[in-house]
Amino acid sequence: MNPSTLIGILASIVLLASVLLFTAESPQSFVNLPGLAIVLAGTLAATFISYPLKEVVRVVRLVGLVFRRENTYTRDDIKELVDMSRLWFKGDVRAVEAALEQTRNPFLRTGIQLVIANTKEEEIFDLLRWRIARLKAREHAEAQIFRTMATYAPAFGMIGTLVGLVNMLEVMEAGDLNVIGPRMAVALLTTFYGILLANLVFKPIAVKLERRTEERLIAMNMVLEGISLITKRRLPSFIEETLNSFVANYHDEIRDPQRPVSRDEEAGQGA
Repeated sequence: MNPSTLIGILASIVLLASVLLFTAESPQSFVNLPGLAIVLAGTLAATFISYPLKEVVRVVRLVGLVFRRENTYTRDDIKELVDMSRLWFKGDVRAVEAALEQTRNPFLRTGIQLVIANTKEEEIFDLLRWRIARLKAREHAEAQIFRTMATYAPAFGMIGTLVGLVNMLEVMEAGDLNVIGPRMAVALLTTFYGILLANLVFKPIAVKLERRTEERLIAMNMVLEGISLITKRRLPSFIEETLNSFVANYHDEIRDPQRPVSRDEEAGQGA
């Protein structure tokens, strides 16, 4: 399971437990099933109206990605690109084709196949960049659905509150505070549900999917750079060092705090 998601779920449980146990006389006072039904049903209804059915169904399946750790297999892609570049540099086309049958990265496979077919470099890049742009647009649209749901949820929470206030006005003539108070609490709970779902469920899922897309785009651009170097017949060692720079983790790209400063650098800083 994704550790950050697990931490977030545990923190949410602690938060809600604190609200229920320490700020209310009875935890049941925060339970309003009709209000929750208004928020959930209204949000889902508006989402289905806004987007095609196939997009909504596909996005629902992506919720599972938030709960599990997804590996982009960047190191495996680098190894495959370097191995294929060595074979290509030797002119062993059959060995490259055999290696392609083992790769599980369709983006990498397409690029190498185009190289083997002696496709022009510009045409290879145009096709692969188009596939990158298509993936970016599709996954951005998937995350946008959850951001849309985060917009709808508070709005339907307000609708539930208005419904509760209307019901409360019907009993105000009696002037019985024992009735008006609970009705007012029930009316406000729907707004609580809408804000909670928007900021604790829908928006976090959208952000997580957007971060996943960014990581996948970095991996695809790394593969694109490797294919570019192969078409230019760069040395496999140069290709390996270049691709490793995509996964190198520098805390500071400008200055390495662990590196000792030489006397010449100290003199330059003093000047």
